[in-house]
Amino acid sequence: MPPFPDADEKHALAEDCRRCPALVDARECISWGNGPLDADLVVVGEAPGSGDPTADEWQGGNYTGMAYTNRPSGRKIRTLLADAGFGHDECFFTNAVKCHPEDDRDPTGAELESCRPYLRGEIETVDPQAVVTIGKHATRSVFALDDIEMNGFLDSVLGLKRCSSLGVAVVPLLHPSYQEVWLSRLGYDRTAYVERIRETIETIW
Repeated sequence: MPPFPDADEKHALAEDCRRCPALVDARECISWGNGPLDADLVVVGEAPGSGDPTADEWQGGNYTGMAYTNRPSGRKIRTLLADAGFGHDECFFTNAVKCHPEDDRDPTGAELESCRPYLRGEIETVDPQAVVTIGKHATRSVFALDDIEMNGFLDSVLGLKRCSSLGVAVVPLLHPSYQEVWLSRLGYDRTAYVERIRETIETIW
């Protein structure tokens, strides 16, 4: 079980945001990045899910106000990176879109664009060694910070892309919802995938 982040680790960039009316209507609260501000990695997900208000701690960012704090994806990604050698103290977790999209739909391009200044601000504040993106929408949004086109998400998984304006390398990973489906098709089991994550990130420093 990965450690649950302390509320003091939440890095809120605004008291409120109403740029996306559909997200304002759907969310319970804004899900901000959390973790050490001197973390080696910034981990960028797509958007907070609907969450579970009945959970003890892992209710999800839609209720906790902190990214990657839900039972399935939050714990899965935190555990995956910890198994690769990048635990709680090495990672700052955030999302490309800070509010829950209704019915857990994919964020729209306009929503990703509206949230991008917050995302850039988080990455610049932490100034990590690398950015790890989870899923195609997060990867596309981070690439857009540097006007990089993504030609096929699966082809980018575990590749290194240098974002010069951010001064960091970006490492895309599979979204946890599709990890089991795509791992074998990419030629990995979980053990090999974890080891490849460790090796890829360690080549950066």
